[in-house]
Amino acid sequence: MISGKFLAEAHELCRLGVAELGAGFAAGKFTPLEVTQATLARAEVVQEQYNAFSLIAADAALAMAKESTARWRSGAPLSAIDGVPTTIKDIVWVKDWAVRYGSRTTSSEPCVQDAPSVKRLRATGAIFIGLTTTPEFGWKAITESPLTGVTRNPWNPQTTPGGSSGGAVVAAAAGAGVLHIGTDGGGSIRIPSSFTGVFGLKPTFGRVAAYPPSGFGTLAHIGPIVRSADDAAAMLNAMAGRDPDDWNQGIGELPPLTLSDGVLKGARIGLWTNPAHGTVDTEVAAAIAKAARSLEALGAHIEPVELPGEDLTETFRIHWYAGAANRFGAVPKDLVSLCDPGFVEVARNGASIPASALVAAQLRRTAFGAAMEKLLAKLDFIVSPATAIPAFAVPPEVPSNVALDRSLYSSSFAFPINLSQQPACSTPCGLTAAGLPIGLQFVAARGADAKVLSAARDFERASP
Repeated sequence: MISGKFLAEAHELCRLGVAELGAGFAAGKFTPLEVTQATLARAEVVQEQYNAFSLIAADAALAMAKESTARWRSGAPLSAIDGVPTTIKDIVWVKDWAVRYGSRTTSSEPCVQDAPSVKRLRATGAIFIGLTTTPEFGWKAITESPLTGVTRNPWNPQTTPGGSSGGAVVAAAAGAGVLHIGTDGGGSIRIPSSFTGVFGLKPTFGRVAAYPPSGFGTLAHIGPIVRSADDAAAMLNAMAGRDPDDWNQGIGELPPLTLSDGVLKGARIGLWTNPAHGTVDTEVAAAIAKAARSLEALGAHIEPVELPGEDLTETFRIHWYAGAANRFGAVPKDLVSLCDPGFVEVARNGASIPASALVAAQLRRTAFGAAMEKLLAKLDFIVSPATAIPAFAVPPEVPSNVALDRSLYSSSFAFPINLSQQPACSTPCGLTAAGLPIGLQFVAARGADAKVLSAARDFERASP
């Protein structure tokens, strides 16, 4: 299990994973109510220090925890994650809560229904602690918004935790919850997971239903942010499944996840070290090289690989900017002045993209996706840095040019996999000299989420 120096400050109950909590509940060593009380206390500290929450719903969480405690005492828990503290990114609908998307332009009226992922987690008995911070509409890889301000990295509060699921990773890293819903349209789960030393998975597109659909279209995925691959599997199994509201899921049901040991022995791995944009930090490169040697020691066969697509940065930029324009179009004209200026800039650039250029980018994406499928038919995995750079410093208010430039560097190993929709995770693989985490990315073929999680778990165990 992954833990940071600041996690040691948390109550013992806040450091446990899904299996440990379930065993404790079953044995009567502690109750979901006691765990929830400890988690809420920790959340208040984390909020004060790092600004990770837009809402801490103490009363609702305690009510859910009392019901879960009664179920465990009667020997009838709803699932293995009944009673496990959970947070939701402030971009995913939660019934009776006001989900604000990090924006002062959105309604403070509560949602009338759960998003599919939230509905499924609620049915398992997970305890909802609150909503975690996001940049406005999740548009950038830094978590800072006009609504909630700057969220800070617990490894060094002068640095960003990344984004857009920045609040979720801070809560995970610092012990304010075990399971955390994140979203990832260009790296928004994997980038902040890498920056804060936690585990984040962008599942195969469509494994987790999304409703309402993201303004950024089929780039956007919903997935788990946790502290171990085992917890990611437990959370994903709970969230995954078809929902009639999500037409983009296509047809067919992906099977439940079952992790396997030893998947790296004999595995064919392509080592991808040339990012789609920019260059790789030297300390990141050294950590990835060390991780590659660890994978070889576990029996993997590693060879250098390049991604097959062309103009990937421009292809993604057109998709992302057009998505921002689409989302910005729903902002009332008299509230535009309340928006993040960087978001407005990107949206207006997106509105100027010709339809023919968008269609051309869509066709390049299609060709890239097909080429990636063929590449991953030859390879078991692609591994790479999760981010080309470690966490970087942010001033109290982040200039839009910094957000755009550094976000692109941060996402250079992430956004191509949003274009092609394979499962990809970030798992910690070291620290810089300044003590900032570095993440290793595993990618596998679409549908092979269990394979990705199994490989990451093998690496976790070999490189704790």
